[in-house]
Amino acid sequence: MLSRVISAAVQGIDSYLIDVEVDISAGLPTFSTVGLPDAAVKESKDRVVAAVRNSGFNFPAKRVTVNLAPADIKKEGACFDLPIAVGILAAMEKEPKITNVEKLKEFCFIGELALNGVVRPIKGALPIALGLKKHGITKMIVPAFNADEASVVDGIEVFPASTLQEVVKFINGEIEIMPHRHSPEGVCSDTGGTDVDFSEVKGQHFAKRALEVAAAGGHNVIMVGPPGSGKSMLSKRLPTILPPLSFDEALETTKIHSVVGLLPPGKSLVTQRPFRAPHHTISNIALIGGGSYPKPGEVSLAHNGVLFLDEMTEFHSDVLDVLRQPLEDHVVTISRARHSLSFPAYFMLVGASNACGCVAYQ
Repeated sequence: MLSRVISAAVQGIDSYLIDVEVDISAGLPTFSTVGLPDAAVKESKDRVVAAVRNSGFNFPAKRVTVNLAPADIKKEGACFDLPIAVGILAAMEKEPKITNVEKLKEFCFIGELALNGVVRPIKGALPIALGLKKHGITKMIVPAFNADEASVVDGIEVFPASTLQEVVKFINGEIEIMPHRHSPEGVCSDTGGTDVDFSEVKGQHFAKRALEVAAAGGHNVIMVGPPGSGKSMLSKRLPTILPPLSFDEALETTKIHSVVGLLPPGKSLVTQRPFRAPHHTISNIALIGGGSYPKPGEVSLAHNGVLFLDEMTEFHSDVLDVLRQPLEDHVVTISRARHSLSFPAYFMLVGASNACGCVAYQ
C-alpha cells in the first residue's frame, strides 16, 4: 500500500517541499530510502523502526520503500524521521495505525525521532515555515522545541508535538492539539538585556566618537593601537548603539542562525544585532560560506550586525581578499555544479590591529 506525506527541507537559507512517499509491499523484510539521501537520512531507518516499536506500534515485516521527491536534490538532516514514520503507519495494509489518511494532506511534518518515539528539535524551522506560506500550506506539525520559532510566521498554524504516539492520535482525531500562538511583534520588541553596553566605557572620547559616527552611517572601522588600549572592548559594545532590529531584519537574521543551529534556546527570534568575532586562523570557506552542502559563513552570521576581526594583520591574505565582494554587494553567492545559493551579508566590518613595532607613540 502507498502513502504520501508532505515534508520540507532547507537548501541554503530557503526551504522547498519534499514528498515523502512510502510503499509497503510483499517480500523479504527490508527498509530502503531513495531520493539522494545523505548519511543522516539513510540512518533514519534505524531510528524510525525503533521509534515505531517503542511507541506501541507493530513495524510491518515487509518490504518498505521510502522515496524523497524530487529525487534529483540532495536530502540531508534528520528532519524526515517523523514524516517517514507517519507514512509507514498510514501505508500498513492490515490495521493501519493512521486511519484518517485524508487529514495527512493538510499538514507538513518535520522532526527527528528518538528511539523511544520522542520528537526532537531540528534546524531550520523558521525558513521551512516561511516556505510553506509561499506554497499555500497553512498547517505544520513540528517538535515542541521549535514551536515558538515557527509560529512567528503569520498565517501558519503550528502544532507542537512531543511524541510520535501523540502525532498519530492527533491525526486520528483521538486527541486535540491546539495551535501554538506567538506574538512576533512582542518578541521583536523584547530585546532583553545585554552583558555589555557602550555606556560602560569611561574615557576613550576620541575612539567613542569615531564609533558613533561609524554606527550612524554604517561605515567600516579599523582601530590600530597597542595591546590593552581597549580596541576589543569598544568593538564588543558597538552593537549596543546600533538601531534596534526591525521585524523584517530580525526575521532574516533568525533564518540564517536557525539554519546553522545557533538560535539561542528559548528564543524564537534574534532580537539583538549579531556580533561575530572569528579567530584569525579561520579559513576562507568558514568566513564566506560554502562546503560540500553550502552553509552560511561568518559574514552571513554577522548579517545586520558587526563582524569583528581582531588581530586583523594575522589573518591570511586570501581570507581577507574574499571579503571584498560581500562588502561591496552585501550578498555572498556560492556556485556549485548543480545549483547556486545566495546568502545575505550586510554587516559592519570592524578590524583591530597592533601597530608596527617601529612606530613611536607620542
